[in-house]
This record gives sequence, C-alpha cells and structure tokens, in this order.
Amino acid sequence: MNNPIEQQREHFENISEKYYNARKSSNHLYLKELMWNFFFKDKTSLKDKKPSVLEPMCGYSEGKSILERNIGVLESYEGFDYSSVLIEKVKKTNKDLNVYVQDISTFNSKKKFDIIIIIGGLHHVPFICETVVQRLKNNLAEQGVFIVLEPTHDNIVFRKIRERIYNKNTLFDQETEKAFELKELNNLFLNNGYKLIDQIYPGLLSYILFYNPDAFPFLNIGGKTLVKLLFKMDSLFFRNYLGRKLSFATLSMFSVD
Repeated sequence: MNNPIEQQREHFENISEKYYNARKSSNHLYLKELMWNFFFKDKTSLKDKKPSVLEPMCGYSEGKSILERNIGVLESYEGFDYSSVLIEKVKKTNKDLNVYVQDISTFNSKKKFDIIIIIGGLHHVPFICETVVQRLKNNLAEQGVFIVLEPTHDNIVFRKIRERIYNKNTLFDQETEKAFELKELNNLFLNNGYKLIDQIYPGLLSYILFYNPDAFPFLNIGGKTLVKLLFKMDSLFFRNYLGRKLSFATLSMFSVD
C-alpha cells in the first residue's frame, strides 16, 4: 500500500466532485440541520461567548457553518486539509477564509482554541488517530471542547455490514479508512486525558437514508416531511442503550480532563 495519508488524499480528490454535488441534496442538508440543532440546543455555555475555532481535516469547512448557525459569531476560525483541491474550492467561495493545506500527521501549533471540531475525519486516518488526538489536546484552551462526529458501530452485525459496504462501494477506500467500534472511539479520547461531556447516537434510520447520498443515492427518498418525521422518531433513542447499539454514527463532545 502507498503512504496511507497520500492514498486517502488521492482517493478523496477522485470522488470530491461527486461528494460535493450529492451533499447539496435538500434532504441531506435538512437532516444535518436537525441533527446539529438537537446537539447544540442545551450547550448554552458555548453560546455565551464568541469562540475561537480550529477545524482539522476541514474539507469544505462544514464545521464553521455548523457552529455559526448553532452558536453564533465566531471570534476566529482556522481550518486545514491535506487536499489542495478542497482548499482551492473553499477559497473560491470565500477567499479571505483562513484555510490552508496541511497534513494532519505533521500539524504542530502552539495556538489555543475554544473549540476543535472534526466531522468524519478521524476514521480516514485510523493508523495515526491516537497521535492526532494527543497532539490536538495541546491546542485546546482552558475549558475548551473537542467536538467529533464519526461513523461507529456497537454490535458485530453492524460491523460486518459496514465492512461489506467499504469493500463494495467505490466511495470508500477500504485500505485506509475504518469506522470505529464505539468503545474504541471513546477510549481514544478517555485514555489520552480527555473526559466525555456529551454524546448522542444519531446514526439511525434518518441517517441511513439521508446522510450519505453520495454513497447510497437510492436511499434518498421522500422529502423534508419524511426527514423530519424519521428524525423525530430517531431522536427518542439518541441518548439511550438501544440507540447506542443500533447507531451507525456517534456525535461527541470531549474536554481536557
């Protein structure tokens, strides 16, 4: 296998246009709006100040827009990604945005941030994710938080399903990306000096149907009414045992212990 980070970069740049266009789907965007609103609705302390934000593996700087919609004005924002194609696309939309090309495996900064956010990034670098989490801890300001959304599983059946999907679907690179077992993801943080502040399990039916329209366009059925109905049903399980067991994704907030 090539350098795995370089292989991931090449893979994503090959699919980036399809990924970008598919994720303009109204169902997908509405689901994300509902999901992030749900997660942030009780995070009043984050809304009381203008936070400084770091978004490693920023892609299209999705984390910035999510935080602005749910928290408000940001004091500052800095994002980076290994893909120059993505950074160029982001710069075309907002030339003054502080985003740049950077390899997560060599990122080294003394800056402190109130929020670090990674959306679906760590599972693309499973071979170095512990080092990444350890290093980024040094970039959290006092009382800062690390928000992370990652694909996960908490039962063997779902693990097998995801492994088959990764092997069969060209939108995924099975050699370099790997979804986390939930316990593995949590231990990645807990064993490296973090504490868990909040966690929800949104990877249920609405997520399965609408979150990955690039990979599963045939599941993108119905309209916003159906998205809202299914999300409302799913949300009943976001913080309980059944949701944990059945979810294909986990949204977490950690701080430094």
